Amino acid sequence: MPDMSERLPGGVPTGNPKLLDRVRDVIRRKHYSFRTAQTYTDWIRRIILFHGKRHPSEMAEREISEFLTSLARDRKVAASTQNQALSALLFLYKEVLKEKIGWLEGVERAKKPVRLPVVLTREEVGKILGHLHGTHRLMVELLYGSGLRLMECVRLRVKDIDFGYARITVRDGKGSKDRITMLPINTAQRLERHLQKVKALHGEDLEAGFGNVYLPSALERKYPKAQWDWAWQYVFPSSRISTDPRTGQRRRHHIEESSLQLAMKRAVRAWGGTKPATCHTLRHSFATHLLEDGYDIRTVQELLGHKDVSTTMIYTHVLNKPGIGVKSPLD
Repeated sequence: MPDMSERLPGGVPTGNPKLLDRVRDVIRRKHYSFRTAQTYTDWIRRIILFHGKRHPSEMAEREISEFLTSLARDRKVAASTQNQALSALLFLYKEVLKEKIGWLEGVERAKKPVRLPVVLTREEVGKILGHLHGTHRLMVELLYGSGLRLMECVRLRVKDIDFGYARITVRDGKGSKDRITMLPINTAQRLERHLQKVKALHGEDLEAGFGNVYLPSALERKYPKAQWDWAWQYVFPSSRISTDPRTGQRRRHHIEESSLQLAMKRAVRAWGGTKPATCHTLRHSFATHLLEDGYDIRTVQELLGHKDVSTTMIYTHVLNKPGIGVKSPLD
């Protein structure tokens, strides 16, 4: 009797019960994120269902192209979503099934349209902040005042905040790169008070038999006691204890990013502006306002965590003047 442990939505077996397990194993071995594992396995499920539960090893360029075309034509997905699906399939055939994929590499990627970013003025950022309170306001201030991405802010650890030098170390950012950015002076005092509350919560968790946190890579084995250390705790922890899907352990993870996105959406609506601002808009605004203050574009790129000139050159309607020392737009 076949192993039915790996099933598609609705209880339908994949035809190869161990395929998705193999995908997850390779992803772990290559140190991809848990979120990437979820995304890739979801796309693999979708193409199996799309082609009547056929195994991917039985498919070729025609089936892949039909699936990607259906996404664009019938589902009306964005080019980035279509390319994400193709990346998942490339990973499946190249890294998991170990097949020659010359035919798959020939599948054309969707062309992403060039979009101008939404940028808020300083006054507009202030109005949005006026409709935020507590932890969500603090997080939005870091998104704007430090140029953090949403998940970089959500995943901050206590040890990565340096109040003495007024800086934040971003670990394992986009492209698995670390970088340093500024900690807004005007936010530092409130952040210290916030951490005092988080430390008290951590103490309560320890007393209740919890208090450990997820550690990346093999650090949990290398430093078995570090997961309980205050330094490794999340700056913005979840309000509840939950079960870690990777290990089955019950512990406190970081705050759900969707809660900050929702708070931002409500603040923009309450502000009454016409700009479709999101959490990522604050990052664009951070870059633009630094350039307006006279900082050179290379400095801004380093703080953003990328060196793609074509991306940051969007902001070059502002005259670039070299600056000495960088000051957060919030200060």
